[in-house]
Amino acid sequence: MLSVAVVAVSLAAIFIRLADAPGVVVAWWRMAIAALVLAPVALRALRRTPLTRATLLPTAAAGVLLGVHFATWISSLSYTSVAASVALVSTTPLWVALLSWAFLKQAPTLTVLVGVLLAVAGGAVIGFGDALGTTATASMPAPLLGDALALVGAMAVAGYLLLGRVAQRRGLSIDAYAGVAYAVAALVLLPMPWLAGLSYVAYPSATFAWVVALALVPQLIGHTGINYAMRHLDPTRVATATLLEPVGAGLLAFLVFAEAPSAVTLIGASVLLVGVVLTVRTGRAGPRPVRRGPL
Repeated sequence: MLSVAVVAVSLAAIFIRLADAPGVVVAWWRMAIAALVLAPVALRALRRTPLTRATLLPTAAAGVLLGVHFATWISSLSYTSVAASVALVSTTPLWVALLSWAFLKQAPTLTVLVGVLLAVAGGAVIGFGDALGTTATASMPAPLLGDALALVGAMAVAGYLLLGRVAQRRGLSIDAYAGVAYAVAALVLLPMPWLAGLSYVAYPSATFAWVVALALVPQLIGHTGINYAMRHLDPTRVATATLLEPVGAGLLAFLVFAEAPSAVTLIGASVLLVGVVLTVRTGRAGPRPVRRGPL
């Protein structure tokens, strides 16, 4: 499931490029459509595993953090370079490891920590590769603010992943959790296009076709699959495996848009893959609880 999820989220960048619309608009429609499509399944799941005091707070908080992740990371691109923003967002596994250590009392082993650091280093090389020898951030209005927003986005998605693990391990099914969390994220993102002075609907039909694909594949299959994996596997291991997304997206961009990766990107991807393999092969899976309801 984790492998399928990583492939699914790797398609996100391709679908977003083909949608050709402002990022915050695409983000809101992505979450709104995903929440709407998942609503019937989520409502049935909530009858089987209703929200309780133990699951309501982590689920709602996870949805808020998912919305914060989209809002802050997308906003960071207006203030700093794409390279800097992506590199900082790729620190998510480090925050997962630190938050797991602080709140879940799950200290990573030395080997897993080395794997995480290698993967993050590879992600940083990929992110900064295009900016080497340039002054990409010199013309940006507030690069430090953009860097801070990207870092907040990384921390937010780390918290989202861990809270999803908590809610599921307290008895909430993956369908119920995803339905509620996606709905909350859509509500958080709802005012963002309006605040940015953007239209919600003034785009060609092809844009919405790709946004629907974005909601169905990267969101419903990708993010839901990652949350399912978080319930059964070590969270640091899952978060590090998701760093394969830029590798998959880069390969797809080459196949679809003929965008050949640079030598620096290939080096970064190689380091990232070594870190991912090291973490996945040595990460410890958590206990397997009884599944509640279909995926």
